[in-house]
Amino acid sequence: MTLVTLQIGKKGLTAEFIINLKKLFETAEHARVSILKSATRDREELKKWADEIVSKLGMNYTCKIIGWTIVLRKWRKGKDMRTA
Repeated sequence: MTLVTLQIGKKGLTAEFIINLKKLFETAEHARVSILKSATRDREELKKWADEIVSKLGMNYTCKIIGWTIVLRKWRKGKDMRTA
């Protein structure tokens, strides 16, 4: 299992960040995105960013928010194909 850690800073969520995240998921199954204080300290904005990241990555990805960190996971099959 490969775990990659990234940070979102004062520029916020950018297109370049999403591109880099997609490239990293070519070799990794999990990624941890830390939200720096300079980016935001608003929980609602953090949730919007997490939803936006998952929607731009595709249906094979899920996220979980722990504190000020977004934990992303890549699944082999789409969310709709997995059983509970």
